[in-house]
Amino acid sequence: MAGAEEAAALAVTAGDPSGIGPEIAMAAWNSRAATGIAPFYLLTDPALMSARARHLGVDIPVEETTPAEAAKVFARALPVVPLASRFTDSIGVPTSDNAAGVIEAIDRAVADVFSGTAAALVTCPIAKKPLYDAGFRFPGHTEYLAHLAGQKVGREITPVMLLAGPELRTVPVTIHIPLARVPGTLTTEMILRTARITAHDLRSRFGIADPRLAITGLNPHAGEGGAMGKEDETIVRPAVDQLRAEGINAFGPLPADTLFHARARAGYDVALCMYHDQALIPAKALAFDEAVNVTLGLPFIRTSPDHGTAFDIAGKGIARPDSLIAALKLARQLADTQDASA
Repeated sequence: MAGAEEAAALAVTAGDPSGIGPEIAMAAWNSRAATGIAPFYLLTDPALMSARARHLGVDIPVEETTPAEAAKVFARALPVVPLASRFTDSIGVPTSDNAAGVIEAIDRAVADVFSGTAAALVTCPIAKKPLYDAGFRFPGHTEYLAHLAGQKVGREITPVMLLAGPELRTVPVTIHIPLARVPGTLTTEMILRTARITAHDLRSRFGIADPRLAITGLNPHAGEGGAMGKEDETIVRPAVDQLRAEGINAFGPLPADTLFHARARAGYDVALCMYHDQALIPAKALAFDEAVNVTLGLPFIRTSPDHGTAFDIAGKGIARPDSLIAALKLARQLADTQDASA
């Protein structure tokens, strides 16, 4: 296997240019010697990056390049692959004028990973409303990536969100829906589909030969035998039984309130949780600045920082690049593991 210096660079989209994406990308590049991150290139407007560097008062050389040449540029300058679209430099104030460029960056990054000119995709945060105002009709970043991937491979793609930190990995089965809708939305088939994708990608990309999947219950105390809700026995347990019948090392339903202390975490490789906060609260509590959002189920590797656009601190020079650095490191690790197992 080629070394990281010989491998294709990582494709990074800067996200909403009014947010902190551009500055954490610059900070990540500036930390390259200290952090040992692999070469990456940024798909964005070079003029905006230069203007943002001047605004922040940082000396970041920006060099226009191509994906194929980015790794060579990386040691001396931040490699930027220019977009056809131009960005309006409105720090902290999102605008639909930038929607075309935001989408173009995603489109081109996906094309790069499919062509092999990028090893993996790392996405900085986007804001949905400016995109919706410009006519974007997908719920968010992940759904659009699944749509593009599905078009490429000719089948429907089911993406799965994994939060990965140094001490814990969690997967929410239901994600961005109101808590009141979770019991009526959750199904045995949904748990099965999520668990199968998770187990597959933990084997093929994380190099875990026999992933251990801890499955939480929906209700307090995993339903307490039906006294606190029937869903754990009628929806969750049948999924666990079926997964075990398929040879997947799954167990549960387990009470979520005793699943995330250190001794419990030692007993599994990932916790599948029934709703958003059940998965994301422990992941972010344990590693807020280091957790990485990984999209499983895609035919390419995609990671992202676990935070949002942070318009309120954009341009102030206080945004921390830790989660982006972690996302870059994990993307390179997953790409290398996948290459080695291919």
